[in-house]
Amino acid sequence: MEHTQFETHPSRYKHWKLATNGAIATLKMAVDDEHPHKPGYELKLNSYDLSVDIELADAIQRVRFEHPEVKTLVVTADLDKVFCSGANIYMLGMSTHGFKVNFCKFTNETRLYLEDAAEDSGLATLAACRGTTAGGGYELALACDEVMLVDDGNSAVSFPETPLLAVLPGTGGLTRLVDKRKVRRDRADVFCTTAEGIKGKRAKDWNLVDQVVPRSKWDEAVAARAQVLTEKRAANFASGPAVELGPLESKITDDKFSYKFVEVTIDRAGRSANLLVRGPDSAAPSNLAGEGSNTWSLRAFRELDDALLRLRFDLPEIGMVTVRTTGDRKLVCAHDEALAKDASGFAREVRLLQRRVLRRFDNTARSLYAVADATDSCFAGSLLELALGADRFYMLIDGDEKIAVATSVANAGFFTSWSGLSRLGARFYGEPKQVATVLSRGTEGDISSEEAEKLGIATIAADDIDFADELRIAIEERASLSPDALTGMEASLRFVGPETVATKIFGRLSAWQNWIFTRANSTGPTGALTLYGRPERPQYQWNRT
Repeated sequence: MEHTQFETHPSRYKHWKLATNGAIATLKMAVDDEHPHKPGYELKLNSYDLSVDIELADAIQRVRFEHPEVKTLVVTADLDKVFCSGANIYMLGMSTHGFKVNFCKFTNETRLYLEDAAEDSGLATLAACRGTTAGGGYELALACDEVMLVDDGNSAVSFPETPLLAVLPGTGGLTRLVDKRKVRRDRADVFCTTAEGIKGKRAKDWNLVDQVVPRSKWDEAVAARAQVLTEKRAANFASGPAVELGPLESKITDDKFSYKFVEVTIDRAGRSANLLVRGPDSAAPSNLAGEGSNTWSLRAFRELDDALLRLRFDLPEIGMVTVRTTGDRKLVCAHDEALAKDASGFAREVRLLQRRVLRRFDNTARSLYAVADATDSCFAGSLLELALGADRFYMLIDGDEKIAVATSVANAGFFTSWSGLSRLGARFYGEPKQVATVLSRGTEGDISSEEAEKLGIATIAADDIDFADELRIAIEERASLSPDALTGMEASLRFVGPETVATKIFGRLSAWQNWIFTRANSTGPTGALTLYGRPERPQYQWNRT
C-alpha cells in the first residue's frame, strides 16, 4: 500500500521558504521542479502538486502556533516573472480520478485555513504576485486578504481551466471570484473564458486585484502595504505563547495507522475501517502551553487530521468507517473547559485547529458511523462532535447505563461546520429549541443510550440482543451501495442549512467537478486535459446535458 507523508517541517521543505522578521513573515514559493509528489512530471513555472500543498498547509499552521508575533503574512514567489502557474497539468493528466478530486479538496481546505487565520486569528495576508498568476496560483491569491499584481505589460491573472482544459477552477476560484471579491458575473464570465487572462488597470478596475504596481516600485510597495496591514490588525487577538509543533511519531503499516491517541484498523475484505480516538490519559493541565504540542486537545486532533488524510489519499477502496472512542468522559470535558477558559492565543489556536479537523472530518468522502458499544466509550464534549458529525450514531443499551454520552462547553457553538451551524444546530435544524434542551440536560450529568435516542443525539439505540446484528447489517448494506452515489448524498446531507462559500465549493467538488473530470471532453482519449501540451487539438462532444 502507498503511504503518503502529510507531516513535514520547514527544515525539509522543497518548495517553500518561510522567513519571519518581527511582525511580518514572508512565505516564498520556490518550487523545486525535480521533487514532485510522484515521478513522471516536472514542476515547471512554480506549478504545484500535492507535495507543494502539504508544505503550504504546514507553513500556515506553524506560523499560527510557532510565530504568534507575526501579524502579516506575505505570500510571494522566488521566480521573477511567475508567481504561480497553477496545478501541474501533467500531474493531473496522469492521476486517477479519485486523486484529482481529493487533491482539489485538500488544496481548498488549505486555502480556507488561510482565510480562517485572517478571520479568527487576526493574521493579515497579502498575495504579492510579481508575475504570471494562473489557475490555482490565482486561487491562492484570492484566499489572501489582498492581492498585488506587478504592472509590467505582461503579467496577468487568469483562470484558463475552462478554455484550455475543459474543466473548472476546481479549488474554489469561481466562488471566491463572485462571492468573496464580488466581481460582476458578466465580467467574471469574460475573465474565466479568456485563457491569457487580464492584466494591469483592467484587472484593478474589475476588482480582480487590489493594487497594480510598476516593477520599479515593487519591493517598496509590498513592504509598505505589509506594514499598513500589520498596523491595522485588530488589537483584540491575543498572541502566543509560541509552541513548537512536535512530530506525531506515527506508525503506519498496511493494515493499521497508530498514534498515541488515534488508531485506524483496516478491513480490506469488508472495504471498511475502524477509527478509534482515545481520550486524555491525565487531568487537564493548569498551564496548557506548558505541555506544548503534547497537550491532549492539540495532539489528539493533529493525529486525527493525519489519519483522515491517509484514509482519503491512500485507501480509496475503503468506503465505510466506524468511529469509536475510549476513555474517561469527565477528563475530556475537563480538557474542553480548560481550553475554553484559557484566554491565551495558544488556547485559541488549539480550539481553531480542533474546529478545522472536525470540518475535515465532515468533508471526508467516506460513510461514517459512530458507535458506542463499550462501557469506556467516550463520546463527550469535543469527541461527541465526531458522533454528531457522523452520518449515523449507534448506541448499545446496557443495563447499568454505563454506556453514555456527555456534553461540554465544546458543544455550545464554537465548533461550527462549513455551513456556519454547530453540529447540534445542524442536527436539530428543524427544531432549534432542542439544542438548548440537550445542552441543559448535559449539565446534569451523563446521558444514557436510551435517553440519547429520545433526545435525538443517537440515531439508533438497541439492547445487546439486537445491537450487533443491526449494526452488522447496516454496515454491510452501506458497503453494497454505489460509492459515487454515497459521496454525493453524504456531501448534500452533511451541509445542512445556509449555503456558504465553503459549502458551495465542496458541493461542487463532490458533484459537478467530480462529474466533469470523468467526461470525455476533459479526460477522454481526445479530451483537452489528456491532450494538453501535444500538437493535437481536443475533439469535443458537443451535446449539452
